[in-house]
Amino acid sequence: MEIKDVDMKQPLVLAYIGDSVYEVYVRKYLVEKYNNIKVNELHKKATQFVKAKSQCIIVKNLENELTDKEMSIVKRARNQKSNTIPKNAQVIDYKYATAFEALIGYLYLSNDIERMEYLIQKSIKIIEQI
Repeated sequence: MEIKDVDMKQPLVLAYIGDSVYEVYVRKYLVEKYNNIKVNELHKKATQFVKAKSQCIIVKNLENELTDKEMSIVKRARNQKSNTIPKNAQVIDYKYATAFEALIGYLYLSNDIERMEYLIQKSIKIIEQI
């Protein structure tokens, strides 16, 4: 499903989509890894992957691997003004989390699924190591 003019989408729109896509991949990973634990435990484990601090760490670890276009998406989203104030996160972590989600959203809407899945798998490995 490729969306026309994905480059013109607002960074927060990309992040909105990317948040959902990333969450589904994380949940799928956890269900496959821990197939016999309670949903509440799965939720707790998922939180470690999707919280702003973790996504900030992911972006900082992936920066050297990103293409110029991907880095441009990250920077645009990171610098985007948001009316949302994070409750349980530092503002800078929240900005980087938005940037990560926008990148995933961009790749998803651009139908670059192979690249998106590569970055998500790499992201999961990064969080598993901390």
